[in-house]
Amino acid sequence: MHKVSKKSIILFVIIALALTPFTGVLAQEAAMHQENNGGKMAVDVVLVRPLAFVASVLGAGLFVVALPFSALGGNVGPAWSKMVVAPGKYTFVRPLGEFH
Repeated sequence: MHKVSKKSIILFVIIALALTPFTGVLAQEAAMHQENNGGKMAVDVVLVRPLAFVASVLGAGLFVVALPFSALGGNVGPAWSKMVVAPGKYTFVRPLGEFH
């Protein structure tokens, strides 16, 4: 059985974080250059959804880390909404091929 090393996981997370800002740009460019809805869906499935999933997982993890500070500041609700709910909706609820 092949074990995944910590270095491999860290490298994957770093790459995913480095590429995350570009997903919106790539999605917009794909939407502008491709009138075909199938092309938009392909970009969404291959690139945007996997990166959005990584952002959802990282947002949930960061929420857990930030929870004590959010509780002290009295803004647990907004932190939950921005760090967990928004990325989750973008990943799982948004229609395929729509990037708004």
